[in-house]
Amino acid sequence: MARNSRRKAAEPALDELADVTTALMYRAISRSGRHELNRSFSALWWSGVGAGLAISLSILCKGLLTAMLPDTAWAPAVTNLGYSVGFLVVIMGRMQLFTENTVTPILPLLAYPSASRLTQTARLWVIVFAANMTGCLLAAILMVHAGIVPPLQMEGVLAVSRHYAEIAPLDHLLWGMPAGFMIASLVWMLPRIESAGEVLMITIVTYMIGLGGFSHVVAGSTELFIVMLKGEISPLAAIGGGILPALVGNIIGGTVIFAAMAYAQVREEI
Repeated sequence: MARNSRRKAAEPALDELADVTTALMYRAISRSGRHELNRSFSALWWSGVGAGLAISLSILCKGLLTAMLPDTAWAPAVTNLGYSVGFLVVIMGRMQLFTENTVTPILPLLAYPSASRLTQTARLWVIVFAANMTGCLLAAILMVHAGIVPPLQMEGVLAVSRHYAEIAPLDHLLWGMPAGFMIASLVWMLPRIESAGEVLMITIVTYMIGLGGFSHVVAGSTELFIVMLKGEISPLAAIGGGILPALVGNIIGGTVIFAAMAYAQVREEI
């Protein structure tokens, strides 16, 4: 009887601890978001360009595996392991990736909305997105025109890129929503994960994005730029048919759905 009483008394404390933990996670990510909002143009720009270059390793490594494996139903289960490589480099290297910023600076904006913070967030988004696109374009130029990838492996990269470029704009938008949600959820979880577990969690989430064929605006931009530089699609088709729809989908998944949900569950605690 006494044991049951102690258990019942402990349950509210455990529930309260869970609420505090969630609120602390929100505050920790918000603190990181406020830091990003106050960084200089130069710091954001070069970190974003580096992220665009590094995320292109996802396309390169997936292409390398594609070139080596037969065209079978099970091949994507292996080739998409390569898709995680660029994300590991970017996230573990703490580079500026646009899809991470669909949640990080949004949390302080939702908690303490103001015109100045909205302007800061817009500035951050514009700088990081433009920098990511610049890095992706540079990576595509190097792969297509600089001869840094052997011909056989380059055929694998082209096969991966052409498949992405064939997706309809509406599908890019719709399939971009799960990708945006999954990256935002990864950002939310990372502060609670030990450093040894970060690699595993990043690999699992980004592997699922690749395996699901979801549209990630930054990694996908490298694929579109590669096909564009090969003369197979126009710049208008690359931007209007792939980049912008995926961008909208990622924002909906990361900001409209995940960030709003994260704020709703802790708004009373904060």
